[in-house]
This record gives sequence, structure tokens and C-alpha cells, in this order.
Amino acid sequence: MATEKMGFNSTVIHGGGASDPLGSAVTPIYQTSTFIFENADHGAACFSGESDGYIYTRIGNPTIRDLEKVIAQLEGGYDGIATASGMAAVTTVYAALLSQGDHMVSHNAVYGPSRGVMDSVFSRFGIQSTYVDATDINHVKDAIRPNTKLIYLETPANPTMGITDLEAVCKLAKAHGIKVCVDNTFCSPYLQRPLEYGADIVLHSMTKFINGHADVVAGMLVTSDKELYQQLRTVLVNMGGNMDPHQAYLARRGVKTMGIRIDRAQESALRIAEWLEKHPKVEWILYPGLPSHPQYELGKKQMKGPGCMISFGLKGGLDAGKILMNNVKLAILAVSLGGIETLIQHPASMTHSKLGPAKRAEAGISDGLVRFSVGIEECEDIIHDLSQALDKIPG
Repeated sequence: MATEKMGFNSTVIHGGGASDPLGSAVTPIYQTSTFIFENADHGAACFSGESDGYIYTRIGNPTIRDLEKVIAQLEGGYDGIATASGMAAVTTVYAALLSQGDHMVSHNAVYGPSRGVMDSVFSRFGIQSTYVDATDINHVKDAIRPNTKLIYLETPANPTMGITDLEAVCKLAKAHGIKVCVDNTFCSPYLQRPLEYGADIVLHSMTKFINGHADVVAGMLVTSDKELYQQLRTVLVNMGGNMDPHQAYLARRGVKTMGIRIDRAQESALRIAEWLEKHPKVEWILYPGLPSHPQYELGKKQMKGPGCMISFGLKGGLDAGKILMNNVKLAILAVSLGGIETLIQHPASMTHSKLGPAKRAEAGISDGLVRFSVGIEECEDIIHDLSQALDKIPG
């Protein structure tokens, strides 16, 4: 059984605490929609909360529960809530904490759908939002209104790699009675634990580094206290955004190698970033492990390591980005990140193409920006692939 004294790579294997009555070494897949009560009194106790027995998989399931507990342990939180996707986690936070007339402050480079669902859905119910460069605490401070109820952050930001000072923002938020939710997807609990800096909620798209194998879509919320946990759990259950048991089983399996996967990819990412910084076709690079990163010292303070995500800008802008995308051979041209495979994408021609140049510039996304998720392949092979593709760009 895992304890607080266990290290990260022990907890990912032995944490959670679920046990199988038949002695399985791995938490089984409880692929069932409903659970049998021992008798009427047991059923009543389950519904009243006097018993922690299971009722219905939308409400809870042993396979899912094991995953929730281990991620909560890794984040140092009260408890976890598994969701069907990262966006199910985002909408649960919005629905639980924001009411008509409330206001949210967020990063201007926040994950696109996190902003999209606010602008297209929650705004219809009278909820307001402001997006600022959250790497500057003064911008966050100036955006706060009397009706601000939530500060929703993502650090490092996607895809600009801007780093927000979590301690400073959380201190500011608490002074105004505002909840803070941090999307920790880019780091995972292996590299960053926002609750330690005062955050109220940590959010993950477990699709990425936590699962790490590009075969699961899943989300997770971890709270700092019981009251907030129950508030979010109630909304999630009522909205039906629960995780599937088989999905939980796959994610729990992926969790067990998270530390060693990130160590391997992060080591390569630093070497690749140093190589890219000197390349004549590269105009700029943002990687938390490089001293040239604007928040380099802050990154060292609040992150255990610089991570596996690199953003860089190409000389030649939009056309150069397309040429690079069309000529990589090892790197996979695809959205998402955090898997064992190296992924590459060009926001201006792909994920953010509909925004137009002006709105992309407002979010800090230049036409030549490339987002690179480093996998666990041989580092030399990744560099060789980038090198031959960059050679195709004129100039």
C-alpha cells in the first residue's frame, strides 16, 4: 500500500489502494453498469453516503476509483474525479463554479476548446470572461472584477510556452476570494504540483503525458479540499461526464511509466532545443529549459524539470511551416501531445487556421510557430529528421 513516504515512481505503481477479492495484481476492469446490493439496508446506506459501496458506474466504479486516488496522491490533493475527456473536466469546473453574472479570468493562450466552450456555450448563460497574458501578474490583477469567481490558468501555456507565477496568482486570488484552477497537462504531476502553490483545482487531459500512449481520451480533476471535491463531483455525476472502466484501466496502466517516459523525453527535448536554437532556419525558440526563455528562473522554481514541449518560430512564416510539416518523416504530423511518439504541428495552418492572422497574433501565435512534442525515440533520430526537413525550407 502506498504511503506519503513513497517516491513518485513507487506511488505510480502501488498507489490508488484498490484491491481485488480474487487477488489480481492489477486492478481489474469492472465492466458493469450497475452493482448488486447485499440487501435493502445496504442499498439505502450506499445512496445516503453512509457506505462507500458502488451503485452505478456513472456515479462510481472500482476501476475508475483506483485511477482517481493515485492521481490525487501524485498531485498531493484531497481526491480526484475522473472524466470522459479533458474537456469534460473543463466544463465540469465551469459549471460548478460559475453562475449567471459571474466572470472568469484566463490566459490569452489557453487551450483553444477551453476558451471556445466558454465563448460559445457558457457566455449564453450570462457568464463573462477576460483573456490576458497571465505571465504578467499585473495583467491578471487588472482583469479582476467584483464578480470574478474563477482564474483559469494553463502553465506552461499552449502553444506559446509562457509560464505563469502560480504562487503570485494564487496569493492574489485568495485576497479576492477567487478560486484558481490550473490546467497541468503540459507538466503532469511529475514536473509540477500546482496545489503546493495555492491552487484550488488541478486539471489534466490524461490523454497526454499521464496516459502517454495516444490510445485514450480522458480527463482528471484533483481538488485541495473535501467541500470543493463534493461540489465538482456532484456536477460531474449529474452531467454524465464520467469515465468508462476500460478507459480507466488503460489510463491506470499508462500512469505506471509516466516518470520514466518523461525523464527520457525531457532529456532529449533539452538537446533538441539547444540544437534548434542555433539553427539558421529558426527565428526563435521557447523551451523552459533554455536560459533564453523569458521565465527561465520561474520555471526552475515551480517545475521539477522543463518538460518535453518545445515551441519555435521559423524564418519564412506560414509557407516555411507548411514545408516543414510536409517533409518530416519520423515525427508524426498530428495534434495532441505527451505520447511516446514525437508529434509536430503548425498552428497557423492547422489548429488555429480559422482564427486569422490578427487573432492568432493576439494570442501570441505567429505564422511560423511550430509546436513540437518530444517522444522517447532516439534523440539523434529526432534531430536528423528535423534537420532534413528544415533543409527543404528555402533560404
